[in-house]
Amino acid sequence: MEKMRATVFVNKGKLELREVPRPEPGHGQALVKVTLTTICGTDIHILRGEYPVSSGLTIGHEPVGVVEAVGPGVNGFAKGDRVIVGAITPCGQCRACLSGKSSQCSHGGDGYQAMGGWRFGNTINGCQADYVLVHDAQANLAKIPPDLTDEDVLLCTDIMSTGFAAAEHGGVRIGDSVVIFAQGPIGLCATAGACLSGASFIIAVEGIPKRQEMSRKMGANVVLDPKQQDVVAEIKRLTGGGVDVAIEALGKQVTFESCVRSVRPGGTVSSIGVYSGHLEIPLEAISAGLGDHTIRMSLCPGGKERMRRLMSVVASKRFPFREFVTHSYPLANILEAYDLFSNQRDGVLKVGIRP
Repeated sequence: MEKMRATVFVNKGKLELREVPRPEPGHGQALVKVTLTTICGTDIHILRGEYPVSSGLTIGHEPVGVVEAVGPGVNGFAKGDRVIVGAITPCGQCRACLSGKSSQCSHGGDGYQAMGGWRFGNTINGCQADYVLVHDAQANLAKIPPDLTDEDVLLCTDIMSTGFAAAEHGGVRIGDSVVIFAQGPIGLCATAGACLSGASFIIAVEGIPKRQEMSRKMGANVVLDPKQQDVVAEIKRLTGGGVDVAIEALGKQVTFESCVRSVRPGGTVSSIGVYSGHLEIPLEAISAGLGDHTIRMSLCPGGKERMRRLMSVVASKRFPFREFVTHSYPLANILEAYDLFSNQRDGVLKVGIRP
């Protein structure tokens, strides 16, 4: 059996780059040779033991690559095709998928299953490796247009889809005011998503200068530094009482609570952060439950059509998505990349990992 390298979760605080068996595609599956991937904030939660996965699992969920082989039942794809696969891989056939909730796909099971659509690096082996086995390949392989590079489309797999979903699920409309708390990669994409959805006044909350600069490039009209001022009070002053939509993109109690306090009565809090621990809602901020507020949680949409649409946004060149990949490492040095990314050193936004 052929071997490959894979980044394996061992236990809390420990990853290893190991040699493991290279999988072979079965019915409905495809084997993709990974040419570029990256590290997500969710991977850091896994490394820190804040999100549980099995020891020995290959992690990573943002693959760009080339088809190596396809199994029976996969049509229209051949060895050598350049493809991306979303972090969320819906089957397209289960109750959740057919009900329009493909992010919560049960992969052939009955009913709904929380986090069901997220499998790579969660319940099956992921893509921080030389190769990744793609299940339900017909529904999830998306061909990369010839005029786009791997770097161009890397963010489509998760970060863009998640950030855009924050604006979509928040119901951002033409003329809305929107605030986005935290301008990491997902928050920056949420800023761009709010801009594309028609928001006329976008506030970003971020304390890191490089990210403040990037948020303006993504469409923020105002950038507030939480270290320098009471941002909730300033948001209410700027908007005459609160924004129409507040987006939480960090996964912390303090930013979630600030979102709830920043939104107007009748407004929406759209959350895309991954939380660990106990999350509380301040009752006085939602008028004891009588303020007609909406709180919407999201897991990023996936599937080949979602990927096609996101790649078309990239091709329009309206936003500098490629600038997000600030550092590059070979797979052999992925543990160094984890150290850099998890400690947010050297102005890092996203790290390109190249097997």
